[in-house]
Amino acid sequence: MMATMQQFKADFFKALAHPLRIQILEVLSTGEKSVSELQDSMNSEGSAVSQQLSILRAKNIVIGRKQGKSVIYSLKDPSIIRLLDAAREIFNNHLIDTVSMLEEMEEDKSF
Repeated sequence: MMATMQQFKADFFKALAHPLRIQILEVLSTGEKSVSELQDSMNSEGSAVSQQLSILRAKNIVIGRKQGKSVIYSLKDPSIIRLLDAAREIFNNHLIDTVSMLEEMEEDKSF
């Protein structure tokens, strides 16, 4: 069972391992959007967005529903928002550590 969970996590994080996919998830964290709405908010080409949505859909990270001629996408699990927030917090912590280290280096130079 543990190996299965680890494999799921590895596959899940592989599916997230693209900046455009992360951006799509961040936009969808504010609510459901059509492909054209995603393209507009991200200033990205339709084919690139559609390709990345396809990968996210295949991994059950986003879901789509037909509405007229459009497909409306949303996050399958709202827990993804917490995951993105945690990643942002980790980034900020790394940034704070880097700034602190640079400040210490500058102080050492002044002696």
